[in-house]
Amino acid sequence: QVQLVESGGGLVQPGGSLRLSCAVSGITFNLINMGWYRQAPGKQRELVAQITRVFTTNYADSVKGRFTISRDNAKNTVYLQMNSLKPEDTAVYFCSANSGAYWGQGTQVTVSS
Repeated sequence: QVQLVESGGGLVQPGGSLRLSCAVSGITFNLINMGWYRQAPGKQRELVAQITRVFTTNYADSVKGRFTISRDNAKNTVYLQMNSLKPEDTAVYFCSANSGAYWGQGTQVTVSS
C-alpha cells in the first residue's frame, strides 16, 4: 500500500530553520505531484507548497521567499526547507501525494522562543 512518512519536525526559535522530509513508498513516485500542507490548532488545513512531477513549484503567499519545496526521485522523497521561521508557522505539517489522494501522519513544527 501507499505509505508517506514525514520526519524533521521539532521546536525551533523564531528566525531558525528546519527541513522536513517525506519518504514515499508503494507508488510510482516520479509520476505524481507532491505537496506539503499544515494545520494549526483551531484552523483548517492549508496548502503550503506543491511540486509537480515535472518540478513546477507553487507556494502559499505566507511562505514565499522563506520555504523551498524539492524532490529527489531517486530517493522517493520530497523535502520542505523552512527558513526564517515565525511563530505563526507553528502547525502540524502533512505530506500529500497525488494531489491529495494520500497523506502522511504529520509532523509537529513549533516556532517559539
